[in-house]
Amino acid sequence: MKPRDYSLDSLWMPFTANRQFKSAPRIFVAAKDMHFTTDDGRQVLDGTAGLWCVNAGHCRPRIVDAIKRQLDTMDYCPAFQMGHPTEFRVADLLRDMAPGDLNHVFFANSGSEAVDTALKIALAYQRARGEGQRTVLIGRERGYHGVGFGGISVGGIPANRKAYGSMLPRVDHLPHTHNLEKNAFSRGQPAWGAHLADELETRIIALHDASNIAAVIVEPAAGSTGVLVPPVGYLQRLRQICDKHGLLLIFDEVITGFGRTGHAFAAETFGVIPDMITFAKGVTNATIPLSGVIVRPDIHDTIVNNAPPGMVELFHGYTYSGHPVATAAAEATLGLYHEEKLFERARSIAPHFENAVHGLKGMPHVIDVRNYGLMAGIELAPRAGKPGARAFDAFLRCFDKGLLVRVTGDIIALSPPLIIEKAQIDQLVGTIADALKAID
Repeated sequence: MKPRDYSLDSLWMPFTANRQFKSAPRIFVAAKDMHFTTDDGRQVLDGTAGLWCVNAGHCRPRIVDAIKRQLDTMDYCPAFQMGHPTEFRVADLLRDMAPGDLNHVFFANSGSEAVDTALKIALAYQRARGEGQRTVLIGRERGYHGVGFGGISVGGIPANRKAYGSMLPRVDHLPHTHNLEKNAFSRGQPAWGAHLADELETRIIALHDASNIAAVIVEPAAGSTGVLVPPVGYLQRLRQICDKHGLLLIFDEVITGFGRTGHAFAAETFGVIPDMITFAKGVTNATIPLSGVIVRPDIHDTIVNNAPPGMVELFHGYTYSGHPVATAAAEATLGLYHEEKLFERARSIAPHFENAVHGLKGMPHVIDVRNYGLMAGIELAPRAGKPGARAFDAFLRCFDKGLLVRVTGDIIALSPPLIIEKAQIDQLVGTIADALKAID
């Protein structure tokens, strides 16, 4: 291990126990395909696609070369009142990949920005069509929609909200769908829980009145909270209720997009077409930040056509919206997904992944295993008075054994790159099993 030529003190790390990390740092210095390399030369199998985002594996030459070419050609183009070819080509590619009639793309830079963009579009749409009183936004308990004030308002993870005071006004939340008594060790979509969508009509609409509600936002399959798979019929029921009462339905596909469920978007996998889809992460294979929202034509047309001629129709955007280097990375990434048939590959290897992770049933401390596509959550019984400690212990033991997993509370979350091999799935699950056996 080479001596570090940098200090750890100046950096305030995100979503990290900084004091704990800096007492025993875990530093990656390289990555290739399915592995990271640590600063002491060890190979670590990536069981999480980085942060749910490196779907095609690390340092793929096609994507790297596209980024280099773009930097040699044009490093930046103003996002306001100017354009460049790649952002239009990528918008076309995303339109062609999107389900149903979703066909207009607004670019941002992160999942958090994509969510805030979608919420603002929803409010602008309701105003443009003459229903500006529709300002209530509906999220879901345990939902994760990024860290902007819009996202944490509709999100439902208490730790992400409790320190920040006032949220957006006029927000409410559906109940989450996780029930260990009914759904523990479900393979794929659980059979119980579709009725929980009825809360939208029987409680939330009854309280706020549909005429005041702008939109409902959910993750089709919740990721950051520990992989909560939608019950059979649940998303269909949400769509029906939204249609009945004129509410927009937004799918946050920042995690589920680009192959995680075996299709370009989970909306296609589950057969439910929302009014908007947010995306990020896998769109560039995480090489350069890029995100956005894909909307149905009536939403775009209502906002654009109701503005005075020559005026900006939506007063929203970012300095780096549709950044040329990011869209070059996206164009290469989307081409790679298509040429290597990675979404189809995810579908074909998902049964092996499912059988492997459910093999952890009966391991010490395991109280649930749930999965869909190439994502899984292994829930552990918490230590008395120390929530999250047991899963974090498993995380550290896995890292020491050459495997990167993600933990949220007492749940181990898995989301490997779509290029993972069956032998690597077996290695991944075997390493977790060994770690669980070693935990008190």
